[in-house]
Amino acid sequence: MTHICIISDGKPGHLNQSLGLARAVQALQPSAVIETRPPLSGSQLMQALLGRLKWPHPTPSLLIGAGHGTHLSLLALRRASGAPAVVLMRPSLPLGWFDLCLIPEHDRPPVRGNVISTQGALNRMQPGAKAPGYGLILLGGPSKHFQWNEARILAQLHKLRERDPRHWRVATSRRTPVSMQQALAAMADIELVLPEQTDADWLPAQLGVAQCCWVSADSVSMIYEALSAGCAVGLLDLEPAAESRVARGVASLLERGQVTSLAQWQGAPLQAPAQGFNEAGRCARLLQERFLL
Repeated sequence: MTHICIISDGKPGHLNQSLGLARAVQALQPSAVIETRPPLSGSQLMQALLGRLKWPHPTPSLLIGAGHGTHLSLLALRRASGAPAVVLMRPSLPLGWFDLCLIPEHDRPPVRGNVISTQGALNRMQPGAKAPGYGLILLGGPSKHFQWNEARILAQLHKLRERDPRHWRVATSRRTPVSMQQALAAMADIELVLPEQTDADWLPAQLGVAQCCWVSADSVSMIYEALSAGCAVGLLDLEPAAESRVARGVASLLERGQVTSLAQWQGAPLQAPAQGFNEAGRCARLLQERFLL
């Protein structure tokens, strides 16, 4: 039986990536077990590097971690258990030290045998039964990758509502300025959802059933999550910051026709990518083949 061990630094975004990959492996092998552990302590790391750390039963088949705080633990536990170590995002240690590195294409990963390039960071979103007519809008805020422009976003929201006058549910983030929240609260025919009104399961549930989802361009992780959930995705445009690697990734989605900007949109119903979008599933299949899970 496949035993997957996630090393988690406690950051929700990093755990989201690791769970996305682990659950995609589990979808291929329903009997697989997923376990989550914190990084090793300093003394445990030393014991592992000296070959003295004993792994409790059962021994893992696969080690997964995201975030710089997990890298040493992945390598130490690989030595202790013999399980392959898979790191998500570009590691701070040499790539060759890991069995496999899954790196977003906007980070320009090198071409080498133990590197897989991904479209964005992996996530745990899954498509659900879509609710006809359900529209979701996700808004971010000031970002180092895009120039936040509140007036520009509000103008696009008005245009969107004119072209598609359905009942919209608008969710803001912790980065959304208070002034933006106040402007949204004054709009008719929208349902405003604030971050403090949600929990970790709210967004996966909403994306699972939403037919279409408009996302402000700065909310990059939400763009990839909406695609993974099978939504037709539109972008509320913002000016990218100069030489932003993350903005390059968003531009590639537009070039491939996987998302539609409001400037491009003529008012017809948005369409999800015909070939689907399941990077976690694609990577899970590659892991299964490579490590004979």
